[in-house]
Amino acid sequence: MNSPRSDSSLSCGLASSADQPPSFFSRPFTEAEEEPPSTGATARRKKLFPLVSDLDWNNWKWQFRNRITSIEELSHYLPLSAKDQSRLKLVTTKYPLAVTPYYLSLIDPLDPEDPIRKQSIPSFQEVALAGMGFEDPLDEARESVVPGLVHRYPDRVLMVLTDICAMLCRHCTRKREWRHGGWVRDEAQVEAMLGYIRAHKEVRDVVISGGDPLTLSTRRLEQVISALRAIAHVEIIRLGTRFPVVLPQRVDQELCDMLSRYGPIWVNTHFNHAREVTPEAMQSCDRLLRAGVPVNNQSVLLKGINDSVAVMKALCQALLRAKVRPYYLYQCDEVQGTEHLRTSVETGIKILEGLRGHTSGLGVPTFVVDLPHGGGKVSLQPEYVVSQTEEELVLRNYQGYLYRYRNPRGVTLPKPKAKPNGTTARVEPFRLSRGDGNEDRAIIRP
Repeated sequence: MNSPRSDSSLSCGLASSADQPPSFFSRPFTEAEEEPPSTGATARRKKLFPLVSDLDWNNWKWQFRNRITSIEELSHYLPLSAKDQSRLKLVTTKYPLAVTPYYLSLIDPLDPEDPIRKQSIPSFQEVALAGMGFEDPLDEARESVVPGLVHRYPDRVLMVLTDICAMLCRHCTRKREWRHGGWVRDEAQVEAMLGYIRAHKEVRDVVISGGDPLTLSTRRLEQVISALRAIAHVEIIRLGTRFPVVLPQRVDQELCDMLSRYGPIWVNTHFNHAREVTPEAMQSCDRLLRAGVPVNNQSVLLKGINDSVAVMKALCQALLRAKVRPYYLYQCDEVQGTEHLRTSVETGIKILEGLRGHTSGLGVPTFVVDLPHGGGKVSLQPEYVVSQTEEELVLRNYQGYLYRYRNPRGVTLPKPKAKPNGTTARVEPFRLSRGDGNEDRAIIRP
């Protein structure tokens, strides 16, 4: 058995797709082969990684080093035809692949519609529909006050420390960053962010995101967190991470001990399906809670993954059993390469209607749209929906500005409710030239 890959991949970004598959791979599938029924993720782990010890499997650095990053590697684990491999290689030239062995073991290899697979394995639709949507639908680049620091809301900022993740989720909002390889903000860039926060006393809430900030070493992450905690007006620090879902082994005692020294710290994580709420994932959330770190969940509504009442109810109830609060259900952002995973807004509204009264109120998330053009989050409540057609909605944000939001095609909306005078709300077509080619996404100013 070859030794695992070196730790250099932890500092330089995603492993090269040219890396040769490790010798501990199980024998490849053939197209005619039928896999025997699996008894679950544990059985699949033993089948796919028979020579990997528990010591290695439970080591987050081993998991990270040995992510599957090429279609050649992937074909050792999933039954891919020659045509599949050819098409997926084309996809990964634009949108790379990275998935941990742990998360791969959750996939049912015989189900092409498996919800875990759809989140982690490339689809040809990513390039076939790549012309739809925007690279940066939330205009984060425009609202960055210094590189990596977004100041959109009055009292909070977003720090993007890296674009490296344990897994490249196919619905990622920052999918545009994948082509730049793996990067981490250097000390000068981080200090520029901290300097801005120190100078703006209205900032009381800092969200640390990426990529995934937990790809950083605990020591490096502590340097950032301790510097933030030293700023008197910063009250809350939040970590946005998917490690509890895709690589729960990362949430070790060393990390939790560090976080416990700098509270209040909150973790927002990202479970999308009940099958992700494994014993390992539950244990990672429990460690955080015991360290005094509350855990909230922010799901994304995804077609064929969690776009039904039954699936979403199972997820929310599983989260409550894991002591994780279902916080947000996001409408999938209008990101290039994700159109095949987007649902209509009405799908999310119907899911919430189906949850209310049929499960604990604690298990009903808030359904939100992150508006284009930096409009911020809007709850899909009647007071925020100004008008709607089959093609788009007009939504009001917290500042009172109106935004156009494209609804995915092929959906039928209920008719707008009539006003008391018998008319229905409607906004006539409009354009507002900003000179940057984004006129069709323009704000309607009050």
